[in-house]
Amino acid sequence: MRALLLRVVLIGGTGMALVAASCEFSGSFNGTESSFSGTTANNMPNAVATGVWSGSDSASGLSVTGLINAAGLATFIRGDGVQFVGQVQLAGDALSVTVQGYSAFGTPFSDGTTYGSGTLNGTVVTGSTLTATLTFTTSGNTRLTGDWSFTFAARSNDGSSTAAISGNYRDTATATVVSINGDGAMTSQDPANGCILNGAVTTHDSAHDLYEVSYSFGDCTGAYAALNGVQFTGLASLNTSGSPAQLTLAVTGAASANRYGIVSQLNGS
Repeated sequence: MRALLLRVVLIGGTGMALVAASCEFSGSFNGTESSFSGTTANNMPNAVATGVWSGSDSASGLSVTGLINAAGLATFIRGDGVQFVGQVQLAGDALSVTVQGYSAFGTPFSDGTTYGSGTLNGTVVTGSTLTATLTFTTSGNTRLTGDWSFTFAARSNDGSSTAAISGNYRDTATATVVSINGDGAMTSQDPANGCILNGAVTTHDSAHDLYEVSYSFGDCTGAYAALNGVQFTGLASLNTSGSPAQLTLAVTGAASANRYGIVSQLNGS
């Protein structure tokens, strides 16, 4: 099946809710999304996990990219398109995430299922390293494990703004053009199936190279008609270190009992 717009991954499974939680500190919330205050029981400050993390999975040998925003929302993207999403909690340098995982469309897990849940537990050194062990069970009751090792991407501290991310991008899989204006409004249309994307890219933490993404589809035909009206939300990061710049987006959405995931790699023009 041809990828839709932004390399669409269609997922089946049960309902899911993502709950944002602090990944900078665990304690009292002082009124802004990116600033929490708190300490551990021994009065040691919590580590900070916010940022873009580059690493690998020992079990599969694949690369893994982690996006963790200042509110604790985390998306881990494996090189084969599998996504693990959830909320980060920290106690000192100990990190834990309850994750829900989605296989790439057309490439189910070994038992033929496409969805599952599990945990990610490990440690984080602020602005340096993150190591964790994944324990995951598919909806078909197949257990998967793996050790993940990450390094902090220096570009995490490049900051973010709708002005910086504005421009025209081309999907690396479909060549579809995605446009983002200076206010963050995002639009696109795939001529192969008529799907029109309308949404927005925003940032609530200008200190880090992380964005929040929200969009929906309309006018999709054929097999993609199921995406019409589905609201997708997730995270994005802009890598300007190379030429062209590359924008990575990872979002999920739901319609009835079905779950959908999209991982997109877009090149700037």
